[in-house]
Amino acid sequence: MEKYQEVERSIIKTYRRKLWHQFVKAIKEYDMIQEGDKIAVCMSGGKDSTLMAKCFQELQKHGFIKFDLVFLCMNPGYNEENKQRIIDNAKLLNIPITMFETDIYDRVTRIQSHPCYVCARMRRGYLYEKAKSLGCNKIALGHHFDDVIETILMSMLYGAQIKTMMPKVRSTSHEGMQLIRPMYLMKEADIINWRDKNELKFINCACRFTEKCTVEPSDDGEPGSKREEMKRLIKKLRKVYPNVDKNIFRSVENVNLDTLISYEKDGVVHNFLDEY
Repeated sequence: MEKYQEVERSIIKTYRRKLWHQFVKAIKEYDMIQEGDKIAVCMSGGKDSTLMAKCFQELQKHGFIKFDLVFLCMNPGYNEENKQRIIDNAKLLNIPITMFETDIYDRVTRIQSHPCYVCARMRRGYLYEKAKSLGCNKIALGHHFDDVIETILMSMLYGAQIKTMMPKVRSTSHEGMQLIRPMYLMKEADIINWRDKNELKFINCACRFTEKCTVEPSDDGEPGSKREEMKRLIKKLRKVYPNVDKNIFRSVENVNLDTLISYEKDGVVHNFLDEY
C-alpha cells in the first residue's frame, strides 16, 4: 500500500468519527457545496490545509454531489526549503497541486503597521483572483474548530466585540465567489494526532519575519502571538471545565438580543433603549 493510501485509509477508518464525520457534518450543516461547484482547495503547506485536501478527495470519490476541485497553492515568498517540502508532500500524498508565485512577503516586509493583517488580506485577495481565473466559484480554507473559538475570545478580549469566524462567506470584492471552511467542526488536537500517527512533516507559517518554522513543531501555535495566548487560556479553562470550548462555540449560536445593550445589523447600530 502506498503512503497516500495509508493516509486516506486513516481518515475514513481510524479517524472516521473525529475527522471524517466532522468534515462531512460541517459541509451538510452549513450547506457549503452545491452540485456543479468548482472549489479551489487552498493549501498553505501546513497540516490543516493538507488534511482538508485529502478529505475533499475522499468526498469527491464517495460523495453524492458532483463537484470539481483545484488544489491551489500560493507561494507568497517561501524559502526554497519550505517550498520544496510543500512540493514533496503533495507528491507523497497524491495531491495534484497548482502552485503560483507572488511577492507578498517582499511587499509586506516594507509595511510597518499591522503587517500580519495586511499579509492575510493580500493572500486572501490573490487566492480569490487566481481561483476565479481558473473557473472556480469557491475557495476552501483550512480553519478548524479551535480557530473559531480562539477568534471569538480574541474579538471579546482585544476587540471589545462579539464576532466569530463564519463557516462560509460571500466575497464582497470578487463577484460570484464564496469562501467555505469545511474543517469548521474539527478539533486541532485530532488533526495533530492524525499528522503524528501518519508520521507526516509539514511547514508551519513559514513567515519571512521569523524564518523559524521550516518544520512544524509537535506542539501547536506560535509563541507570543495573540492566538497562542488564547490557546493557553482555553487550555487552562478546560482543566476546570472540560466543556468550555464547546460552550464558547455555542455562545455565538445562542445569542439573545433581548439581553444585549446594543448590536449591529447591516451597518446599523441598534440600542436596547430604542424599544424600551
